[in-house]
Amino acid sequence: GDRVFETRRLGPRTARARRRVAAETQLRRFGRESGCAVSILRAPGIYAAERMPLERLRRGLPLLRPEEDIYTNHIHAEDLGRACVAALERGGGGRVYNAADDSDITMGSWFGKLAEAYALPQPPRVSRAEAEKVLPPVQLSFMRESRRLDNARLKRELRLRLRYPTVDSGIAAALEKNPCFG
Repeated sequence: GDRVFETRRLGPRTARARRRVAAETQLRRFGRESGCAVSILRAPGIYAAERMPLERLRRGLPLLRPEEDIYTNHIHAEDLGRACVAALERGGGGRVYNAADDSDITMGSWFGKLAEAYALPQPPRVSRAEAEKVLPPVQLSFMRESRRLDNARLKRELRLRLRYPTVDSGIAAALEKNPCFG
């Protein structure tokens, strides 16, 4: 649940995280060797009206109990696209940007908001030990990481003003766009 800045030393703990670090390393090397200005956007949970994790709720997959819950980070797909354009226009060579919104939210709160907005049942809550027994490895890998990405550099250097600064605004826009979707 630590607040994470782009300058924090990388310490990947999962296979997925190690792949991300390897990709960043290759991109930075390419930038140095080619003279191409490479900016890296670290984009967490990408969502949009047509890209909500509602099937997970419908399947009734459990989440961690509140006392064991993890922090997650999100960005609306439209804001991520706008961040990509801003990075092309104003990004510094070799600079990393946390491309996340302003939400400070746990995984349970995220899915709770979705369940409420889309009139779906709230997911069951289990201990971490129980989750290890019933959840697929991919789901568990997300539950092994807990951080709160700081997006100040994204807004300051790229001058990005988020259209959907929180998951609440993104969910509301999704429902307005297509109230029957889900």
